[in-house]
Amino acid sequence: MTLLWLRTWQLALKSLSLHPLRSLLTVLGIFIGVASVVWLLAIGEGISRKAQEQIESLGANNIIVRSLKPPTAIIQQQRTVRYGLTREDYARLSNTIPSITRAIPIREIRRRFRYGDQQVDGRLVGCTPEYAEVTKLQTAQGRFLSELDGLEVKNYCVLSAEVAAQLFRHHNPLGRTIHVDEDYYVVVGVMQPRAPTAAVGGSLAAQDFSSDVYIPIQTLWKRIGDLIVTSRPGSFEREEVQISQITLRVDQVANVMQTAELVRTTLDKYHRIEDYAVVIPLELLEQARTTRLMFIIFLGLIAAISLIVGGIGIMNIMLATVTERTREIGIRRALGAKRRDIIRQFLIETVALSVVGGLTGILGGLTCRPISAQLRAALEALMPRVMNQLPEMIRSVEPAIVPWSLPLAFGISVSIGVIFGLYPAMRAARMDPIEALRHE
Repeated sequence: MTLLWLRTWQLALKSLSLHPLRSLLTVLGIFIGVASVVWLLAIGEGISRKAQEQIESLGANNIIVRSLKPPTAIIQQQRTVRYGLTREDYARLSNTIPSITRAIPIREIRRRFRYGDQQVDGRLVGCTPEYAEVTKLQTAQGRFLSELDGLEVKNYCVLSAEVAAQLFRHHNPLGRTIHVDEDYYVVVGVMQPRAPTAAVGGSLAAQDFSSDVYIPIQTLWKRIGDLIVTSRPGSFEREEVQISQITLRVDQVANVMQTAELVRTTLDKYHRIEDYAVVIPLELLEQARTTRLMFIIFLGLIAAISLIVGGIGIMNIMLATVTERTREIGIRRALGAKRRDIIRQFLIETVALSVVGGLTGILGGLTCRPISAQLRAALEALMPRVMNQLPEMIRSVEPAIVPWSLPLAFGISVSIGVIFGLYPAMRAARMDPIEALRHE
């Protein structure tokens, strides 16, 4: 039996080698199908991982509460627009919900920073020392803000790497002072560059840390206050916001959802309008994982179409082969070959084509990461402006090979070879030996 199968494989390979170009084009169809399955799933997995990293960076046991500006109709009814989170909200959440172990208040204001003749527009962030840990900021020079800086309401500031480079082109910024409004702030630290985060959920906008200056939130409340006046040609706006965001740290991940409901219930009692939003990274992470599964299935179905096209190519080629080899089939039947022998002969030929196509397709799929890196580098060299305008997630995403996609794609390619090769093989086996021998 083993010798029979070995002999059949030898005949199959010999038959395929008689038409190398035809066999190569058939293999190419399977190669493209298998490679596209691996590539599309790798790209989808890379995008999904990047999105999950953005959400995980917020902390699975964190709850983020953001101030939201009310609708225009409400704003027009007030001379001074008061909205958002308050210091009373911060105290209530910190002191009344036992599962909250830490509450980090943040206040963000757009300001112009000056040093000598240099100036830059950016974001003034009033925060506590824990802000650097929550946002994954790393110190490059000096230090970040301390608890003592806030308790003593110090005029200290920490600069982002980009702000420091623009204001202090040829100087060491540590110990020097920058001008913000009417006040001066002493630079005590410079942070390392931090990539911006993508928007997460409908209530948490993208965060760009490149233009930030950090000061103690107690200093911001005392020196600048809560009232922000914005004057533009044809418009004048007064806003009063005490806290832009409160990041709440929950004691256990299992308590996050229950704590979030308590936070909403507590805030609803003291806010007549919906001027805040509760963002739960854990909930978003679960949604992202569900979306990832749907995304992978969708991309897999698209790639499977390529494999089906390759299978149709195999059937087309094998039907033509059956017609060409009609006399050969008649001779083999006349010499005693049974129908199952003819079926086995042609099925092995289709399986051989699909196996070769599947193996080369897997090798082609494994080149996804280096080829995409080279392609991105080439596009950055040829079209730097276009690439810079793309979102950071797209520019930095790296395809990730899904391990199970390799045996899956190979198995599907072999199955398609069998399925699409079965009809030509059965058609060959059903030929009448006498009629086949008469064929010219």
